[in-house]
Amino acid sequence: MTTAEDLLQRGIARHREGRLDEAVSLYRRALRLAPHHPDAENLLGVAARQKGDLPAALAHAARAVAAVPDSPLFLANQGAALAEAGRLAEAIAALSRAVTLNPADAISLRNLGQALTAAGRPEAALPPLEAATRLHPDAPEPWLALAHAAREANQPDLARAAAARVRGPLAEQAGFLLAALGAAPLPARAPASYVRELFDAFAPRFDAELEGALGYRTPTLLAAMIEDLPRNPPLGRVLDLGCGTGLSGLALKPFATRLEGLDLSPRMLAEARARNLYATLHEADLLDFLPKHPARYDLIAAADVLNYLGDLTPAFTAIATALKPGGTALFSLETGTDPVALGEGMRFRHNPDHALSLATAAGLTLVRREDAVLRQEKGAAVQGVLIRARK
Repeated sequence: MTTAEDLLQRGIARHREGRLDEAVSLYRRALRLAPHHPDAENLLGVAARQKGDLPAALAHAARAVAAVPDSPLFLANQGAALAEAGRLAEAIAALSRAVTLNPADAISLRNLGQALTAAGRPEAALPPLEAATRLHPDAPEPWLALAHAAREANQPDLARAAAARVRGPLAEQAGFLLAALGAAPLPARAPASYVRELFDAFAPRFDAELEGALGYRTPTLLAAMIEDLPRNPPLGRVLDLGCGTGLSGLALKPFATRLEGLDLSPRMLAEARARNLYATLHEADLLDFLPKHPARYDLIAAADVLNYLGDLTPAFTAIATALKPGGTALFSLETGTDPVALGEGMRFRHNPDHALSLATAAGLTLVRREDAVLRQEKGAAVQGVLIRARK
């Protein structure tokens, strides 16, 4: 006779082989045989998180923890799901309990440190991240997480030392962090992997934080730059570069016959899709996407996107290529006195005059320019410039 335990073991074997749908089917069969089985709930939660179904992951994890409140494994998986959902206070509580019960769980120590950093408590993040690096000194992930937490905690020496320990595929991200700390050459751009992971993690709380504590104003300010463009009928085909969750799309929609969005982050695109603003959403790098669509758009807008590019020439050339003759480019930049600099916030600042000379060379003609405060960061105003140009 097949038991729930038999089904769970078969499911775990399929799970390890990457046959996720088969594993889920077996876990569900086990749960039917043994309703409320905590291991089945936990494993279904893990699988749901891997499939990107966070509501299901959270529900299964909560039932597993309710059944066995002191299971460090169940708490660890619940904490990871809560962190991914942006429920940071709950994630910190679950992960803290998990590592108290199992201090040798390096992954939960790293997850706890990252959740504390995201919650604005980088000093508290350092001990669990340092413990994770001691447990797995050759793993790059805890070293990179420690470097980011140390940077946020204003401990640049520790940040540089931790980033220097990162090897393998994450080394490019560590190099970018080192450049922001003045310990590596200035790169041409932020690594695409860094931008994708940053905004994937930020997506669940993006709107609340930007429009709340950070006082984010760029989309509204940029839309005010094109008040003279037609709305009835609308302008035509509009592309929202780095569309994120769709905040810019709300401002651009009145000008668009067809509004499209583009972003590197799949989780940002999922949030944008839920707004039902866009005719199409593209998961792509703008430097790859735009040259493949020549003379396609009447308006291309980039709100707080070019801050992740140091060398603006490829971006301006790509924007000019994708615009129709007479089309409008609309973008913001964080401003500085040097032609280009990488700040400790890990975004590029550009001298507006230098940037405009590059835009002109790419075939874009200045129509309007305005200085503006784009948002707040750590209690200080982020100075920027808004640019409207024409092809």
